[in-house]
Amino acid sequence: MNRKEIVREWCQIAAGLAVFAFGVHLTIYANIGLAPWDCLGMGISYHTFLNYGLAMTAMAVAVLLVDLLLRERIGYGTIIDALLTGNLVQLYNDLNPLPENHNVWLGIFVMLVGFVFMALGMWIYMRAAQCCGPRDSLLVGLGKRLPGVPIGVVEIMLWAAVLFLGWILDGPVGIGTLISTVGAGAVMQLVYSLLRFDPRGIRHRDVMEITGELLKKTAV
Repeated sequence: MNRKEIVREWCQIAAGLAVFAFGVHLTIYANIGLAPWDCLGMGISYHTFLNYGLAMTAMAVAVLLVDLLLRERIGYGTIIDALLTGNLVQLYNDLNPLPENHNVWLGIFVMLVGFVFMALGMWIYMRAAQCCGPRDSLLVGLGKRLPGVPIGVVEIMLWAAVLFLGWILDGPVGIGTLISTVGAGAVMQLVYSLLRFDPRGIRHRDVMEITGELLKKTAV
């Protein structure tokens, strides 16, 4: 793999995250409650000088550090995700010209459309094969340390803890929170089935592997 291909993959990751972030923005605009991580990020923004985007970025970097302590594989995709996604969502929030939504049914529809964009963004992002985002790596790391607990249960426990913290900080909790917890994965699976995409078939390359490729090309 040459340097141009690696840079192209970084651009692909950024493009995928832009699509994913737009989907997250739609779930926020729906105004019917947020998914656990977004609820926590919004709650942090209510009690600090940080806006939502910076709160999500700070939280992603903190999770990334935990991933390193857990000795999980970190790729450039993980780092780009941590630094870019929250700020892109904030940009969409700031640019949105529409008035605040107060219709529950419209909110549900908008949230479901948001899930589709999130799934498409992850599809674009993951095809670059430069590791998962910080939160996914955290889930994997926790799952390895709780071998007797099904990974789905570990995910529920993690989401419950995150949601509790978000609720304590006055983060938006509502019907959309339940829909996000149950529906996001279902919509993602449907989209992946239509695209005939299985993320388990990807062999991800971490920072060390990609850096080695870059240094090798430089040496040549």
